[in-house]
Amino acid sequence: MESLWKQDAAGPAGSPFEAGRRHDVVVIGAGLTGLATALELVRSGMDVAIVERGGVGELASGSNTGKISLLQGTTLGTLREHHPASLVRAYVDANRDGFDWITRAADELGVPTTVRTAVTYAQERDGVDAVSAEFDAARQAGLPVRLADRDELSAAAVPACGAVLLEGQRAVDPMRLLVALAEAFAAAGGSLYLGANVTGVHVFPRPRVETEQGPLRAGRIVLATGTPILDRGLYFAKVSGMRSACVAFELAGEVPDDMYLSADAPTRSIRTVRAGDGAGAGDRIIVGGAGHPVGRGGSERGRVDDLVAWARENLPVGAETHRWSAQDYTSHNLVPFIGALPRSLGRVRFATGYAKWGLTNAPAAALRIASELRGEKMRDRPKWMTTIGTRLTVPADLARGAAENAKVGAAAARGWAAATARPTPVRQPAEGQGEIAQRHGMPVGVATVDGRTRAVSAVCPHLGGVLEWNDLECTWDCPLHASRFTADGDRIEGPAARGLRRLS
Repeated sequence: MESLWKQDAAGPAGSPFEAGRRHDVVVIGAGLTGLATALELVRSGMDVAIVERGGVGELASGSNTGKISLLQGTTLGTLREHHPASLVRAYVDANRDGFDWITRAADELGVPTTVRTAVTYAQERDGVDAVSAEFDAARQAGLPVRLADRDELSAAAVPACGAVLLEGQRAVDPMRLLVALAEAFAAAGGSLYLGANVTGVHVFPRPRVETEQGPLRAGRIVLATGTPILDRGLYFAKVSGMRSACVAFELAGEVPDDMYLSADAPTRSIRTVRAGDGAGAGDRIIVGGAGHPVGRGGSERGRVDDLVAWARENLPVGAETHRWSAQDYTSHNLVPFIGALPRSLGRVRFATGYAKWGLTNAPAAALRIASELRGEKMRDRPKWMTTIGTRLTVPADLARGAAENAKVGAAAARGWAAATARPTPVRQPAEGQGEIAQRHGMPVGVATVDGRTRAVSAVCPHLGGVLEWNDLECTWDCPLHASRFTADGDRIEGPAARGLRRLS
């Protein structure tokens, strides 16, 4: 389950941990948001530390498709359907600044990128209206998009009934970029604390980050953790955690080097990987899809097998070389949340809700957070920072949020009902499988991984959801707010601040 990008990635060693040290800013998370924010701040002369549970690019930032694009499927058309054109333009302007930042950083740090055309295409006639809406919204927001002509549709990688194109986008090996950013941060004097698991964040009386190795004091704290690990502001209920999968194959024929994303379901993402942007040994093609809410997708392995079958039927793919999954969060009003965490006295900043477009949204968030922490005046900041920060919630946003939270409530009820109906002991699960049962009225998760069977509490420590077994990655996933845990109960990601209680 390691991504194509991680196969040869040699990340930096990190800095020796200094318990009790004070930094001007402590950034939690060494993904793209954390690295970009930290690099901006350390180059401004601040004393900055990054704290990361694992290594650089551990989660979504090191496991995406490597598309740097302002054409993002049907994002703009969907946003424009219920929001004013000014908000859509602000979203595009933010992503354009993020695009410029990340491509400049890649050029400066010697990370190769290739110029590509981004394509949003309709797989069936029912998807043509979504393509047209995306074209109209993108043009209104100032993007030089165009509709594909008949010849371009005929030459597409897969059958398409219509498509909107945006030229001049980029493809990159995201792990190579993340490692370069981390090395640049360390070279500029930043402290990179890897393998340091954060167990708590405190605002009063002074900002402090608790880790298993000891505390760090800070002037300001940045939560670059996908979704905030503090519940202030209830952002866990304002975003939806989504998982999607990628499969890399050897390329066994000719495919255009455009970057494809379908406008209609099931979502299909396609891009080639060449020597200039991270192929390693031989050309590859990455096919993405199998998206679903965390913990509510049924068999994850079955979804990826369906994706592989589709690729073999529609594309010139050879041997499968890698398969992996990643998780991202979508806000109910479709625009990322960026700024000061409520009830933190302005001492904690955060960003979430990139909807799988972190390669442009993350550096945009970093630019805004860094601007605020440097104390730059509002009039000196780009207009998009104000527009996005003060956007109104419209009825459609409320309806979307109500629908999602109703699903969360239903998932909670189903989980408890199913768990309490089956008592322990249960038959030992087969390799790679997990089962939920109840012991003394409490849900227990029993799983067998690498030949060893273990039992953990199957109740998420965040808000008490009953976990589901992920048969692709051998993890326990929460269907409520997308926290995830290893088979041994260690926390991986999500709003939960601690792991599961081990029972055996």
